[in-house]
Amino acid sequence: MNRPMRTRRGATLASLAAELGVSRTTVSNAYNRPDQLSPELRRRVLETARRLGYPGPDPVARSLRTRKAGAVGLLLTENLSYAFRDPAAVGVLEGLALACEDAGVGLHLVPASPGREEVAAVHRAGVDGFVVYSVPDDDPHLAAVLSRPVPTVVVDQPRLDGVDRVSPDDETAIVRVAEHVVGLGHRQIGVLCMRLGRDRNDSFASLDRQKTAHYHVQRTRLAALARTFEAAGVDWNTVPVVERFNHTVDDGATAARQLLDAHPRVTALICTSDILALGALAEAGRRGLRVPADLTITGFDGIAEASRAGLTTVHQPVLEKGRAAGKLLLEAGDRVSPKVITLPTELRVGTTSAPPRTAEEQWFGP
Repeated sequence: MNRPMRTRRGATLASLAAELGVSRTTVSNAYNRPDQLSPELRRRVLETARRLGYPGPDPVARSLRTRKAGAVGLLLTENLSYAFRDPAAVGVLEGLALACEDAGVGLHLVPASPGREEVAAVHRAGVDGFVVYSVPDDDPHLAAVLSRPVPTVVVDQPRLDGVDRVSPDDETAIVRVAEHVVGLGHRQIGVLCMRLGRDRNDSFASLDRQKTAHYHVQRTRLAALARTFEAAGVDWNTVPVVERFNHTVDDGATAARQLLDAHPRVTALICTSDILALGALAEAGRRGLRVPADLTITGFDGIAEASRAGLTTVHQPVLEKGRAAGKLLLEAGDRVSPKVITLPTELRVGTTSAPPRTAEEQWFGP
């Protein structure tokens, strides 16, 4: 007959303290406050713990006692893979991770797929605070975060009264792009933008949809483009704006295809992200259009792929954005007034922007 297998009962903090003849506080300090013990005593505690199979203080029990989870939550209302696929998101995530490393705390990703209403992941996340990365102002996960009694920092959007935020000056940055494009002589201009709401719209965005967008970064950029174009004599009502719900190079390509099929006389495409602009570049190549001789294309973000493609774009420090958000959250303390950090941006003119064909003909013609 097989005899039942006996498992050795694991050592506990109390049994380890008894074995050593010291208090439980001394054992705990060996792990959590090593500066409170002499090097020799700490070495003896840790060696005895290894011999007895003691794994260390229970982190769950410790968090209940201290009411600290030792982790920062990142709310990302995208599929989890987005955080590791989108270059701008990767930069923000890296910066946030660096801030957490410096503070000796963990990072807990709380993804929420677009359109999902279930917010249980937010409520059960064991974190000491949240960084909210670029979500719409009507997202239920955002409301769930704000209902918890922990500090919150918003990256990019939305703007919330009384909540810390880190973001670039989107209005000033996109105005520089618009002034560059109209300054080159372009008047037949199209726009490719990221999603404007939680509902899917992979088509032209109406004026009403633009003005009521729940993603205020896109709303701000479109409004700034409209003002700049109007000042240059371009009626915004005539400017086609194509929206894409997903944010991939392929989506940028199909958006450019949709716009150029309907408006073949367009000589410039302003894209509200580099990813969309890279897709537009791919579509221009597919159509046999020369960039920038036949079509000017601009982006926004300044990711490495855009630099390699020579894209005219706005560069924003995405890694610093994540790091600043993490530091702001971890250093919040008892501060009662909100703090807003506005990061610098730079228009980097590359090889994808030039005067339109008609301007070239008038300039170089007889």
